[in-house]
Formats: sequence, structure tokens, C-alpha cells
Amino acid sequence: MVKTIKISTILMLFVFISCTDKFDINQFQNSDANANIGGDTVYVQLSPDWTGFNNPQDIYIGKEPFIYIADTDNDRIVMMNLAGQILDTRAIKKPVAITQDFKLNLIVCAEFDTLIGGVTKTFSAVYKFNLVKASHKISDAELVRLLPTDFTPINEKRKYTGATTFYNNMFYIARQGPSNSSIFDPDNSILIFYPKSFYGKGEGDTLVGRVANIDPVSSGLISANQISSLSSINKKNMDFVATLTGNNSFKAQWFHYQITAIDEKYVSQFSPQDGIGFVLPNRFSKPEGSWVDNSGNIYIADAEKDSIFKFNAFGEELQSFGGSRLFNSPYAVAFFDKTLYVVDTGNNRILRFILSTDLN
Repeated sequence: MVKTIKISTILMLFVFISCTDKFDINQFQNSDANANIGGDTVYVQLSPDWTGFNNPQDIYIGKEPFIYIADTDNDRIVMMNLAGQILDTRAIKKPVAITQDFKLNLIVCAEFDTLIGGVTKTFSAVYKFNLVKASHKISDAELVRLLPTDFTPINEKRKYTGATTFYNNMFYIARQGPSNSSIFDPDNSILIFYPKSFYGKGEGDTLVGRVANIDPVSSGLISANQISSLSSINKKNMDFVATLTGNNSFKAQWFHYQITAIDEKYVSQFSPQDGIGFVLPNRFSKPEGSWVDNSGNIYIADAEKDSIFKFNAFGEELQSFGGSRLFNSPYAVAFFDKTLYVVDTGNNRILRFILSTDLN
């Protein structure tokens, strides 16, 4: 793909526009080709911007690979190729989160309307699209509602805000809400879905419960205090990164699934005592999106700081950039084939960047 460079939008990485801290780009040691850089390396914005969206809130690079955009206030999912051409769209009310399993099914957090007592009510929902069955024509894909189920009470205040899949096609759904006193079913939870094939019951998925031992309102680590995004680690494990917008000192967290002779549970991959950037208290303000690339690098989109943060797999901060001159409430981020994609929500566009060292 031919990439045109906007020289005027080159972003010097040794200055954090977003937080005014000086950044010594030579402080890191090189560990691989793309993770740690030095010298005069810069981010270069690619042209053109992708526009025509209305309050977009998520992006997912599929395994095909196609690009899926949650075009929230246009009430649609947009399917694009890597050149930015729109291939198809699918109408769905207020999509906010997208993921894809290894069977190429899309899982989307969105909304639906229903009549209750003659009054139209709007509820948060989770849907699944079978793209293979529809020959990858998303507008024709069968739409199956996974949440709320026929056996769970519907609640206008409960919102589904994040989704991620794992190597075995299990997936998690993040849920937010104001009622968190129950020890069995607090609103702030992560819900677990297994493929029915795990139980020899054919196609489809089964809600099996919520992830245990995660505090719904904690201000510390291993918290579900208003999760805004989920991203699995892309390995054969159950680790994931979450961003949170609730009252928490650590608004991006790596949940490591630990198995011991005593129990199995999630623990934090990092400790504040490690002295690394990812777990610096109050490092983030309102992180809305996350992504983990195939090298284990972590990307965080902070809507309040108008910034994108990047960390390596050891939690060390690498290239972070942004500011109100460039972004307006970025809600999501993704990375594929040397290109960084940012959902610049407040400006209704998708921006793309590449490191100057990766230019051909």
C-alpha cells in the first residue's frame, strides 16, 4: 500500500505533548526491532485521514485481516480493507466494542430497543456475527444476541463495555453498573463465555459465570471498577489487559492467570514496587481503549489526556505521544503491520502512524 506522509504532523517522541514530561528516548535498551528505539526516530502521520464517522469508539484488526470500526453514533459497524476502502457496513444500535474469535465471528457490544408497558426502553447488549456463514458480507451476517439472555434480568443501568477473545475461542465481556454490593452478581464484572463445543453440545456459546476474585469497586490492582476495554495477550494463556475509568489509582492493568497447587486466580502481572511505567499510580486519567500486539507491546488510548501510551511486555514505557493539537478524546487504538491506528473520537476520524524507521 502506498503511504503518503504528512511531514507537518511528524511527532517527536522525546517530548510527551500529553503530559509535558521530558522524555529521554535513549534511556531504553533495544530488545527487538520495533519495541525500543533511539536517535531521531519519530512517528509519521499517514495521509489521508479516514473520515465519515460519527463518534467512533472502537477499532479491531481482524484475522483476515479486515478492519472493523464501531461507528457509534452512525449506528453501524464499518468493515474496511487495509487501504481504507469501505467493503461493507452493518446497521446496529450504538456499537461501542468489537472483537473477533478464531472462527472469524465478530462479537460486538451495542444496544437494542424494546417495548415494556408500551414504553420504548433501551438496553445494552452483546451480539455475535457469523461472518463465515455470510461469506464475509457483514450486512448479511446472522445476528445472535448473547446478552442479556432469556434467563438474566434486563437492567437499563448495566452496560457492556469491552470484549476480548482467547486462543481457544473463549471470550470475556466487561460489564459496568452502579449496583455493586452483591457478592454473587455485582454490576462491575467480567463475564465468561465458553463455546458449546467444550461440552460436546454443538455450535454457539454458553455464559458460564463471572470471573471470580476481582473486586468490583477496588481502587487498587485486580479491580473491575468500570472497565472500559479488554485485550487478550495473544498467547496460549488467559492473560489480558484491561482499562478502567472508575476511581482507581491503576487505570490500566495486566491480569495474569496464576495456577498454583492451592488455587487458580488472576493476579497483577506487575507491582508498583517494580518501578515501571505501566503501574505508576495515576499514570492514566480516562483510558478508554487498549491493544496488545504480537510482540507483547501494550497500547493505551487515554481520552482525557488526548494521548496514546506504549509499553513493552515488561511494562516499561516506550513511545507515547499526543496532545490536544493532534487528538480529541481518542477512544481506541490498534496496531498491525507496522501501522498504528488511532480512533480520534472527538474529531470523528481514524488516524494512522508509522515509525520513521519503518518507512520504505
